[in-house]
Amino acid sequence: MSPAPVTGRTAARQARPIRLGPRSIGALALVSAVGVVAFGWPLIASGESGLSAHAQDAPWLFAALLPLLLAVVVATIADAGLDAKAIAMLGVLAAAGAALRPLGAGTAGIEPMFFLMVLSGRVLGPGFGFVLGAVSMFASALLTGGVGPWMPFQMLSMGWVCMGAGLLPGAHGLRGRRELWLLAAYGAVSSVLYGTVMNLQGWPYIGGLATGVSFVPGDPVGDNLGRFIAYCLATSLGWDLPRAVVTVLLSLALGPAVLKALRRATRRAAFEAQVTFQGPKA
Repeated sequence: MSPAPVTGRTAARQARPIRLGPRSIGALALVSAVGVVAFGWPLIASGESGLSAHAQDAPWLFAALLPLLLAVVVATIADAGLDAKAIAMLGVLAAAGAALRPLGAGTAGIEPMFFLMVLSGRVLGPGFGFVLGAVSMFASALLTGGVGPWMPFQMLSMGWVCMGAGLLPGAHGLRGRRELWLLAAYGAVSSVLYGTVMNLQGWPYIGGLATGVSFVPGDPVGDNLGRFIAYCLATSLGWDLPRAVVTVLLSLALGPAVLKALRRATRRAAFEAQVTFQGPKA
């Protein structure tokens, strides 16, 4: 038994994103559904639901999120046959993302980790990307002391950012400048959406806001969404736009080198390499 010879065309095939099988799709759908409910349920809560009593539900969400993340990992391993090399790559990329985040955190919303998360999700696929985003945020919180009720929501949001990058079109054939611009545009949009979704986590529980931007329990969803948009424009857009600009600049400047390194590592790891049997030589 010997592995099939690797040609340039074979190597290119091995650099494809890790495929998303039925188990991975089911696990991602489940954890995403839990996240959507966790972020959005206050919008449909009645005025008598005791909303303030649920302001500290984050530990319960975190307790539910960990086994769901493990389910995504197990499902991805079962579908794609990943081994210790994939787990090692996950650890290295998560550590790199966690180390990048403090370089700009607290300075006008600049977070250089976003570009790495987007590029990694693109190369390694949506399932692997979701786990990478969530684990990176967890490691970053431990590194910077940013553990709080917002942490599980950050893990979910960054997981969605990386998963979305893995779902972008042209994963198998789009390369060069067109791919860079696609990733830069996605990085800009996802940077703003990340801030918007994270606003939704805390906005319903913040008291003392001006009437025009305050959450009103029991009001129609449309009215509350209008106040939420006003709240985002007034409070966080100045943080989200610099994050988007930095993500675009880093993606265009460092994207070619980072993508090349990630794809080379993926080829060498041969996560989905097929072994062929050759008959005895005559």
